[in-house]
Amino acid sequence: MSDLKAYDPVVPTEAEARIAEASGRILAGHARGELRVQLDDGQTLVLPQSVARLLTHILTEMAEGNAVTMIPIHAEMTTQEAADFLNVSRPHLIGLLERGDIAFHKVGTHRRIRFQDVKGYKNRLTADRSQALDELARASQELGMGY
Repeated sequence: MSDLKAYDPVVPTEAEARIAEASGRILAGHARGELRVQLDDGQTLVLPQSVARLLTHILTEMAEGNAVTMIPIHAEMTTQEAADFLNVSRPHLIGLLERGDIAFHKVGTHRRIRFQDVKGYKNRLTADRSQALDELARASQELGMGY
């Protein structure tokens, strides 16, 4: 098994990014159906279409030099992990939790947050920002501001 801990990001080297780019290009043309992977020992793995799409996305991110990690939707996060995911400070995240913006529970004295709740908050925030930008654009057009 790998020496990686669960959810540790994988940061590609330059060589890995080049391999990911070439592999991603090839895979993107074959991600319509199930994917067959030939192993060195002659075995063939059959992967579902959803895995092919996910693998294409991972390779695309790695090709751009981005760190990649996978988090199961049911996973629980620490406050620091959730803050990192949202790109906010831990004290700001604690404020969000205490105001009830994001659901959490305690394990002993430690707060734990379900990933799906953190992701849901981020999705709501993105939607709210998009709506606010649309309203600003509409108002600027009505005022003839040229934006």
